[in-house]
Amino acid sequence: MSLQRTVVMYVEMACFLSCLSGWILICSTLATEYWTFSEVGSVVLTTGNYYSNLWMDCVSDTTGVSDCKYYPSMMDLPVFLHVSRALAVVSVIFGFWGAVLALIGMKCTKIGGSELANARVTFAAALTYMACGFCGMIVYSWWGNKVRSNFVDPYYLEQKFELGAALFIGWGGSCLVICGSAVMCYFSARKSFPRRSGLLFTKTLRRPPTHMTARTRRTNMLPGSSRPTTVIIPPSLQSYRVNRENRRRRGTQENQFPRTVRPLVDSAV
Repeated sequence: MSLQRTVVMYVEMACFLSCLSGWILICSTLATEYWTFSEVGSVVLTTGNYYSNLWMDCVSDTTGVSDCKYYPSMMDLPVFLHVSRALAVVSVIFGFWGAVLALIGMKCTKIGGSELANARVTFAAALTYMACGFCGMIVYSWWGNKVRSNFVDPYYLEQKFELGAALFIGWGGSCLVICGSAVMCYFSARKSFPRRSGLLFTKTLRRPPTHMTARTRRTNMLPGSSRPTTVIIPPSLQSYRVNRENRRRRGTQENQFPRTVRPLVDSAV
């Protein structure tokens, strides 16, 4: 038992390090300008480099001079950019709280209470990390798909961009968070729900106990493992049963001993 607990503890530590590394990579992409990148070489003796991210547009040349400009108005931005910002910030928040819950619930920290409570806290941390990874994956995949569709569209006449380094860093961080949280969720769920672990992971089905009611007898047909119960019959029903039993016995006696019919004697004779 101690060996199994030690193995689970090291697996939790590895999953936590994987999720923490992925979360750090996701956080680093928010400060990186190279979400999209474009190079224009038509300028004489110089080459202009254009790149942008969630917050600003930047331009630089071969002389080393660069200039960045934040988006002027938040109300004038497209819905795509608003949703991308929101998902990126939510991913960072989920990753932070996932780290807090994991530090409380893991076996190596010994901060929580019982084994069951720690396992459930670790399970909550795994779900939080998984939400962090999926939010980040949605942001980077959506952004990359938009850049690709604009690049291959022949009717898109504006300046075309390519995928920047931040997208690849974000994809790698999201994959680390999702993989680590999935393994952590599996091991913590086996400990958090011991009664359901057989049904969830070993595919063994249990037959539920039956509970049938016989309306004619006014009794309950329970399984054999149940305790016997006492059925209280109302007085009106008891008297009805007694009268019916008496009439049945009287009829049986009359059938066994038929009454003899005496002949009528004429009084005049």
